[in-house]
Amino acid sequence: MLLSVLDQSPVAEGATGADALANTLDLARLADQLGYHRYWVAEHHGGPMLASAAPEVLIGPIAAATQRIRVGSGGVMLPHYSPFKVAEAFSILAGLFPGRIDLALGRASGTDPLTTFALQRDRTKAMPDDFGQQLAELLAHLEDALPPEHPFVRLPRFLPGRPHLPEPWLLGSSPQSALWAAELGLPYAFADFINPSGASIARDYQARFADGVRAPRPLTLTAAWVICAETDDEAQRLAASSRMTLRLLRRGQLIAVPTPEKALRYLESEGVGAGGALPGRRGIIGAPDTVRAGLEALAADYGADELMVVTITHDHEARRRSYELIADAFGLSSLH
Repeated sequence: MLLSVLDQSPVAEGATGADALANTLDLARLADQLGYHRYWVAEHHGGPMLASAAPEVLIGPIAAATQRIRVGSGGVMLPHYSPFKVAEAFSILAGLFPGRIDLALGRASGTDPLTTFALQRDRTKAMPDDFGQQLAELLAHLEDALPPEHPFVRLPRFLPGRPHLPEPWLLGSSPQSALWAAELGLPYAFADFINPSGASIARDYQARFADGVRAPRPLTLTAAWVICAETDDEAQRLAASSRMTLRLLRRGQLIAVPTPEKALRYLESEGVGAGGALPGRRGIIGAPDTVRAGLEALAADYGADELMVVTITHDHEARRRSYELIADAFGLSSLH
């Protein structure tokens, strides 16, 4: 089982976005040393909790700071961008770091409607819902496969990183993304930490996959929300921070990641204990044996080839330790 990291660059209460970005580089170095397979950075805009607004900017410094691990976007929210511009940016990254760059693409905005509007270049009208066309154009740029009559037909040959290319992935948390990934023959990354009912969607992708279009077989990655600590109780204590942020998020309130102590006081005032369920989410939380069993069960449910772990804690050292314990539980160090 391959294990990977999804980093949203969480901003702890009392810290800055710059601190969060420095922590991202630190965690990437650690993940590389521990034997994780990929390190993806997310795209979120306009809030106090996550500093990962521009994965295309973060990927270069991360790849430069590491040696082996694949680095990529988890993901680029394509509706905000020109497909050709994305192709150019990731072509440069692939040229600088051959064989290590992933381009995972998403359809969501990664933010609220007002911030989505602020990201638009043309604010005279709403953005069209043309993700399918954007995705097809981007793939055609990377593969130099535009039709001869296409007005952009000469552009792909000048992508600056050629002959090196990023590996394209499709992100998803809904049935539609699985259909696109299957039809296009793309690897598929499902966000279980957003939609914990995705096993049937992943299985549908695998069943419908168009062999040989781009890959010889379906490749399924499942991203899960995980916190690992020395004991189950300590992991549950650390998870209180995310429980508080998620409860407030459901009410439209965005905050930086609080301390566990503050979060526990808040949850108690809400009548929710330290081990209360994540609102509408699945969390794999506990000591190493607990987490390994949970991740193995998740992989079996999804028929996953790879698991990607997203962990948010107030304390960066606790986040580092979580990834260390998971790596030890799965014997990653012995594999590399």
